[in-house]
Amino acid sequence: MSIASEYEIRDISLAPSGHRKIEWVRHNMPLLRGLEEEYRESKPFAGLRISLSVHLEAKTAYLCKVLAAAGAEMSVTGSNTLSTQDDVAAALVEDGLKVFAYHGATDEEYFRHIEMCLSHKPHIIIDDGGDLVSMIHTKRPDLGECVLGGCEETTTGVIRLRAMAREGVLRFPMVAVNDADCKHLFDNRYGTGQSTWDSIMRNTNLIVAAKNVVVVGYGWCGRGIAMRAAALGARVTVCEVDPVKAIEAKMDGYDVMKMDDAAKIGDIFVSATGCCKTITVKHMLTMKDQAILANSGHFNCEVDMAELEEKCVSKAEARANITAYELENGRTVNVIGEGKLVNIAAADGHPAEIMDMSFAVQFLSALYIKENYARLPKDVIDVSAEIDDVVARRKLAAWGIEIDALTEEQKKYLNSWNLG
Repeated sequence: MSIASEYEIRDISLAPSGHRKIEWVRHNMPLLRGLEEEYRESKPFAGLRISLSVHLEAKTAYLCKVLAAAGAEMSVTGSNTLSTQDDVAAALVEDGLKVFAYHGATDEEYFRHIEMCLSHKPHIIIDDGGDLVSMIHTKRPDLGECVLGGCEETTTGVIRLRAMAREGVLRFPMVAVNDADCKHLFDNRYGTGQSTWDSIMRNTNLIVAAKNVVVVGYGWCGRGIAMRAAALGARVTVCEVDPVKAIEAKMDGYDVMKMDDAAKIGDIFVSATGCCKTITVKHMLTMKDQAILANSGHFNCEVDMAELEEKCVSKAEARANITAYELENGRTVNVIGEGKLVNIAAADGHPAEIMDMSFAVQFLSALYIKENYARLPKDVIDVSAEIDDVVARRKLAAWGIEIDALTEEQKKYLNSWNLG
């Protein structure tokens, strides 16, 4: 391990591989490239420190480089112990960024890296799951004085933030990047849908067609996972607690039932709820022998890994990234990526073109915080309609697509109550 006061990473000699990965995604992220070119000279983040905790792979690394090009002093860590790519972390260090992360860190090491990332007293934070915000509010309240605000990438993180805001403990404004149309409609649905099945297929080397796939949760992530499973030839069952979403899943062509019933018929189970204990040992004991379990939510409590570790008879590596757990009834369940985010802990995450949109929203939301923090409440802030519009139009332009515009007469018609 190579450690210096300005970083803590695995091995700086891995940097050449990381640079190649970053350059690959850069070619496929035209929105971030455009922002880098637009703000390289004006440097709107000059004099500001940004701490970022997001899955530390090539796409995130390029966002960090774009923020740095726009003047920010960056301090970076990962948001999952299995998603950090050591060569990418090394490449960022070579580029002059402070990085505190390595693949396979223990929980203790992970939270040390979170605190080290915050140690340079950030003005803006960019979070994925709320660990930076949680650390500031629980263990480092002294850092809250310098934070102007921040951005949250995920559904789970936004849920945490809204709970803090309701209780009146949130100390600075946080933009709910996850809720932007140009984030959740594409990243959560198309990104999670494709990357989840990329991970399951590459790690199991099994066919999806003709399998019974159980998707737990029918939010935007669940929709994408179910849609891709069906396209691959699976029969899809959805489990939900929200009656409206359950109706939607049924009308989208899927079976809908309780988890107790779905557990008995599934071959592959994917949880995407942001909640805990959606798949428990009670469910596993009724599953088919050799059932496959994966989590595409956020933390590794959706599939109840703590209970599984406690109650399994034995466990062994079935394949790289797959652990086989023998249960008391003699059946085995196979868990991908230790129950952590399957698409990033055991694969490469969302496609670059998808993250290009999400990270463009991140960049512009951080800029919004910088320009407006003094008038913003200590609350969860929606992404402005202007930011969504800018990102959407830039995406269309990158594809060479033009769309119509409302005429003045049409605008007047749509905004009038008196149509007589």
